Amino acid sequence: MENNQNINLKQTNSINQVRYGCAIGSIYSVSSIPGAMPIVNCGPGCADKQYMALAFYNGFQGGGYSGGAVSPSTNAGENEVVFGGESRLRELIKSSLKIMDADLFVVLTGCIGEIVGDDVGSVVGEFQKKGVPIVYADTGGFKGNNFVGHELVTKAIIDQYVGEYEGEKEKGLVNVWSLLPYQNTFWRGDLTEIKRVLEGAGLRVNILFGPESKGVNEWKNIPKAQFNLVLSPWLGLETAKHLENKYGQPFLHVPIIPIGAKETTEFLHKVVDFAGIDKQESEEFIKNEEKNYYYYLEHFSDFYAEYWWGLPAKYAVVGDSAYNLALNKFLVNQLGLIPAKQIITENPPEQYREAIAKEYKTLAEDVSTEVDFAEDGYIIGQLLKETDFGHKPPIIFGTTWERDTAKELKGAIVEVGFPASYEVVLSRSYVGYRGALNLLEKIYTTAISASA
Repeated sequence: MENNQNINLKQTNSINQVRYGCAIGSIYSVSSIPGAMPIVNCGPGCADKQYMALAFYNGFQGGGYSGGAVSPSTNAGENEVVFGGESRLRELIKSSLKIMDADLFVVLTGCIGEIVGDDVGSVVGEFQKKGVPIVYADTGGFKGNNFVGHELVTKAIIDQYVGEYEGEKEKGLVNVWSLLPYQNTFWRGDLTEIKRVLEGAGLRVNILFGPESKGVNEWKNIPKAQFNLVLSPWLGLETAKHLENKYGQPFLHVPIIPIGAKETTEFLHKVVDFAGIDKQESEEFIKNEEKNYYYYLEHFSDFYAEYWWGLPAKYAVVGDSAYNLALNKFLVNQLGLIPAKQIITENPPEQYREAIAKEYKTLAEDVSTEVDFAEDGYIIGQLLKETDFGHKPPIIFGTTWERDTAKELKGAIVEVGFPASYEVVLSRSYVGYRGALNLLEKIYTTAISASA
């Protein structure tokens, strides 16, 4: 935690109001790939807890084809703790291959299997030698959270399934590494919009996760891409560096996920310049998108002009760094709101924190702010309560955990991250050109409803 000098609280090893899953939460990284099936070597409650946290009480996204109650599990118990779980895992894989229809199986190991020393690699290797499309990743909870588990899984699939490649790269083909599936409540709609704008600019896109992905066949095409795009403050960088070493692919790192016309247009210019493709198609696409975007904004301005006196002026954002930074850029540059408190909650690795904090120094030419890194709900609540929001009620972009604090501050809340238990999310997006319009509707419907 940084920049919390005003909070005099006793630090403990426990976290109140958890805001992410553990490493085996990467079950949902696997199930977000069409045609992929997770198999978990863990205790009977592990997979269910990840489902309830990440896929249910987080926008009620649902487990889909291979998540929820579908994912095969060893349900390791006392016998496996004493004698090891390799034989049980072997039988589970055999049964899963008979019953489950999937293009790729991914075995994930929980704490029990790793602590007792199950040689999962050896068991999975028996099936790999027979040509079964199966890989494994050691994702015990003590490895870290589901952000860590996500990149363990992506590397496992790349190394064990995608394999070696010495062919030509295809100009204009890009692999996208961005939002964490299921952890980000709106990941499906957001990845759909990201793919749409990149294709509109003339690129071909391996989006890799979600309904717009072509599944494991798309993963097989990863080595053919001209470059990798890391569209997040830090998640995906390790994967991109691995691909650079493995396949000689360069990568472009854009830390700010674009929301609204200004950021999305700047984003597309960066990507098109990096790709070196013809700009005529992208400029025509941008022109049409901006025309539509500002058409709606023009009509929105009537409301904004009439209700300015009753709308919030200052705001706070509490959540993962990807949305936190993206929202700040949008709220400051396109709505003119004033940042009061920013709290990043996913515990990003120390080596990335300085670069993340630096982005908040240049939100606009004349706007900068500090950012706190905190995971504990009590500390986050105290930070918000000690923030000066001025004489008008604030608007807080946060999670279900911030609802009581928002009420105490007499402010409004927009749930934008895990857990979001008062949002039902299907295909909604808050990024790009179209997603920003959804976000505007959500922000100001919430604001005027709160004042009623």
